[in-house]
Amino acid sequence: MIEYRGLEEKEICRELFGQFIRRQEVVKCWRRVDGEWVIRDDPFVDDWSEEDYRKLVACLRNTLATGGFVYAAFCDGALKGFASVEPELFGGGQGYLDLSSIHVSQDMRGQGIGRILFLAAKDWARAHGGRKLYISAHSAVESQAFYKAMGCVEAAVYHPGHVAEEPYDCQLECGL
Repeated sequence: MIEYRGLEEKEICRELFGQFIRRQEVVKCWRRVDGEWVIRDDPFVDDWSEEDYRKLVACLRNTLATGGFVYAAFCDGALKGFASVEPELFGGGQGYLDLSSIHVSQDMRGQGIGRILFLAAKDWARAHGGRKLYISAHSAVESQAFYKAMGCVEAAVYHPGHVAEEPYDCQLECGL
């Protein structure tokens, strides 16, 4: 059985991710070519290094310290999914709140955990004044299929920082 709950800053540490498997084997990705979105072969394995985990822990702790949202899924006491939303509105009239992370452990994908995490993020964002979630989303075909199923569309306004940091991500939004 999956247990869902908000995380507290003090419990976010490297050990929390001890049984979390980030690995994603990517074969096809969405790419913008001459102004059009197309699917291209771009095989690679996406996984986190120890440095990536260190940054993740710092980012999630900062999200909570600044008034944001971090929500998690646990199976038998082990972290198997999480989502975070930053507290600062941006995008002018778009009223975006940033879905800064959403990940499900490889061994638990396809069981609806991502959907529950995404809906919890939407609920939190709505309750905190957002009009839309903003997502700088992995361009893998499977990742994009999830976001489309959740009702996401291409963002009306792109966040320049996200584009610069992850130029191959798809910039999405989801109305609240």
